[in-house]
Formats: sequence, structure tokens, C-alpha cells
Amino acid sequence: MLPIARGIYSGLASISRCNRGLIHTASLLRCKAETTPEQSTEGNDDGDEKQSSSSAPDPKDRTKVIPVETSMRYLNSAAYKQTYGEEFVWTQYRRNHKGMFAPRKTRKTCVRQGRISTGNPCPICRDEFLVLDYRNTELLQQFISPHSGDVLSYSKTGLCQKSHLRLMVAVQQARDSGFLTYDVPFREYDYSEYYSGQTEKQKA
Repeated sequence: MLPIARGIYSGLASISRCNRGLIHTASLLRCKAETTPEQSTEGNDDGDEKQSSSSAPDPKDRTKVIPVETSMRYLNSAAYKQTYGEEFVWTQYRRNHKGMFAPRKTRKTCVRQGRISTGNPCPICRDEFLVLDYRNTELLQQFISPHSGDVLSYSKTGLCQKSHLRLMVAVQQARDSGFLTYDVPFREYDYSEYYSGQTEKQKA
């Protein structure tokens, strides 16, 4: 009876081992099946996040060309009034510099390779809707002195060297095209230097 019982016990043990292996493999397959949809959904979520992040506008991107007409409408919009109020665009701007005294010249440019490369861009570079053009006279007049008619210095307005050069070119083009008026200085001539012979005859 003992060998028979031992054989029966060993058979039952082998059957139970096989069943355990089958249960283990089934559980593994079930876990894999459950994890694959989750990973796919996570991958889709990551893709959606990347697409949403890529579709969001970059505030430092300056490759987009803004038409002059859009800039002219922006100067009369409520967004401009809320941002600047009744003051000029350069009034509230403050330069960042090391030490107590500011450098004599401003930086060369604020935009490098189509992106803003500094944390404190100049008044023109920080707002992409401020376009320097000879037709945008309302913006150009903010950089012209009402007393002398000259363009204000970059040390006062805080413009970078590139924007200041574009401002000078736009103001000159506007004056040549007749969009901006300016006073011609009065010159006094001594006509005796040019008509000395005629003046002597009139005296005689």
C-alpha cells in the first residue's frame, strides 16, 4: 500500500506543479495585455503633450513678419492702451547693467538667429507688434524730440544699436517721403560777398 500511495502522491504533486506553471504563465500574459494599452495611451498622451507644446506660440520667436498695417492698428487698440497707457513705449523701460553707472552704449542687438537672446530686450524688440517703418509715423514720433526735432539718443530710449539704426533709417525715409514734417534752419547770407560789383554800382 505504501508504494501505491507514494505514486499517487507524486502524480498529484506533478499535476499541481504543472497547474502552477500554467497559472503563472497566464498571469504573465494577462499583465502584459494590461500594460500594453496603458503604455499606448501614455504614448498618445505624451504625443499630444508634445503637439500641444509645439503648437503653443513661442514668446521669444521673432521669425514671424508682422505687417505695418497690423502695427498701426495695434497702436490704436485697447491692448496697447492697457500695456503702455498714455506714455511712450520707452518711458517705463529700465536697462539692466552691472554696477552703478550704465555703459555708454547699449547692446548690439536683442535678437540672434530669430530669437530673443537676452532677458531684458529693448522697447522695440520686446514687443513684436512695434514695427519700425516710415509709414508708422505714430510710433516714430515717440522717438523724436518735440523741441529740436532730432531723434532721441539710445542712452535715453534704451534701444539696442540695431533697432536705433533702423529707427534712424525709418525717420529719414519718412521725412523724405513727406510723412514727417521738420523745420529747416534759417540761414543768413552776406550777399555782398556774391554781388560785390552790383552793390558798388548802386552806391555810385
